Amino acid sequence: MDINGRPNHIEDYLITLHSGQWCGFSDWKNKVYANLIIHDRSKTKPTEQECIDGLAQLQAEYDQSLIDKENKKQSAKSKLEALGLTTEEIKEAFGI
Repeated sequence: MDINGRPNHIEDYLITLHSGQWCGFSDWKNKVYANLIIHDRSKTKPTEQECIDGLAQLQAEYDQSLIDKENKKQSAKSKLEALGLTTEEIKEAFGI
């Protein structure tokens, strides 16, 4: 994940598949699909495309959560304004 918490590496996807240390990388300094190894023989190695698609899905969900959060803030602000609060009062009281 990046510093904001957004998934940005296939490792972010891989940890969602199984619990424990079921996989790793043969070169921990170069964590690319080609270096992906499976430690737990009961687990199968996902395809590279599954990793790409899984990461893209995690990123889309993260991005949508930010949009939803902002929309909820704006909705709350509009409702407070409809109740008669000024923009300054809303910002001071709620930080939005």
